[in-house]
Amino acid sequence: MIKILHLSDIHLGSGFSHGRVNPETGLNSRFEDFVATLGRCMDRAIAEPVDLVLFGGDAFPDATPLPIVQEAFAAQFRRLVDANIPTVLLVGNHDQHSQGAGGASLCIYRTLGVPGFLVGDRLETHRIQTRGGAVQVITLPWLTRSALLTRPETDGLSLLEVNHLLIDRLRVALEGEIRRLDPSLPTVLLGHLMTDTARFGAERFLAVGKGFTVPLSLLTRPCFDYVALGHVHRHQVLAEQPYVVYPGSIERVDFSEEQESKGYILVELERGQTQIEFCPLPVRPFKTLRANLSQLEDPQAELLKLIAANPLDGAVVRLVYQARSEQLDQIDAQALHQALASAHTYSMQVELMSQLARPRLPEMGTGQSADPITALQTYLDNQPHLSALSAELMAAATALLAHEPLERLPESLSTRSIQPEIEPEPETAQLRLL
Repeated sequence: MIKILHLSDIHLGSGFSHGRVNPETGLNSRFEDFVATLGRCMDRAIAEPVDLVLFGGDAFPDATPLPIVQEAFAAQFRRLVDANIPTVLLVGNHDQHSQGAGGASLCIYRTLGVPGFLVGDRLETHRIQTRGGAVQVITLPWLTRSALLTRPETDGLSLLEVNHLLIDRLRVALEGEIRRLDPSLPTVLLGHLMTDTARFGAERFLAVGKGFTVPLSLLTRPCFDYVALGHVHRHQVLAEQPYVVYPGSIERVDFSEEQESKGYILVELERGQTQIEFCPLPVRPFKTLRANLSQLEDPQAELLKLIAANPLDGAVVRLVYQARSEQLDQIDAQALHQALASAHTYSMQVELMSQLARPRLPEMGTGQSADPITALQTYLDNQPHLSALSAELMAAATALLAHEPLERLPESLSTRSIQPEIEPEPETAQLRLL
């Protein structure tokens, strides 16, 4: 049996906008979160100890990470070198310069000849000797159309035809690697790719138009004892014969991953008897608070109640509320800042509600008609800021529709208060008021 730790999508250096500067270190707190979480993965690999570590790609948010980010990544993986644990680093789409043109950021580890480190930047089979025995690892990095096809081959073809041709090319290339395998040794396919049955997250849009979807049937081959995948940030097991697994990212990159568990996979690899365990990581929570205040008389109280009802200590929080423009003066931003102070970081987003965009009430719906008095009453019932004028407006409207002259316009409805720039002629005052 060979013990493997499979992790992926570290994205070290992401999420700075959700952090704050640590005054003691001068570093972004979310950067420190990512480093600490990666450290927990290394802790488990060394404490177990595992025989092999497989990294499924996307070490950084792009191919040119800051020096301090590269140093932190190298420092954690150096611990595996010191513990004599061989490691395979697969190249993901975020690790490639210009999507494959110009090399990849992880290739420096091969150039430096780091002991026990293999870099998977091409479709290739590696035979690795571990403390638990020998294992074969086929590396399948992120592939683009240009990696498998030339421009003349795609001229005149539709996108669907190009994708079919890509899959055919990949199937032939993968079959070539499979035929060279030693059937007596356990085999792992390590790939950074999208499958056709995965539940995608934000990464689907990050890579749109730059790769292609691989059929699951291409991966569920009896020659594989475990298929270790990267790229999709949501942990999921796509098949069990053999196990085809996305461990997911090890940290939350943004709010699109708010509800996702983060972790890595421990694998007990045996020919035909592989077992897996998902190991959750204690990552910083993300929390979204939402409220629709547009129909409330006291929006401030509702927001404070919402904040008090949710544990926010140490969380990355966003408060999103819908309100009418005239309600904004009722909201005390300073009080909200104080109420959110226990959060690690927070943001507030206001979505202004347009009166014109509000859904119509049943009595005012499409295909229905209402007399003017009923229509006016419905309108006033849904305009809290006109409640003090409601009775007088209704009385004035009733008199006008009955062709009864108004002896005296109520002071609150005087034309001066309604149209201060124009003094209407006496005979047209009633018409303009309506």
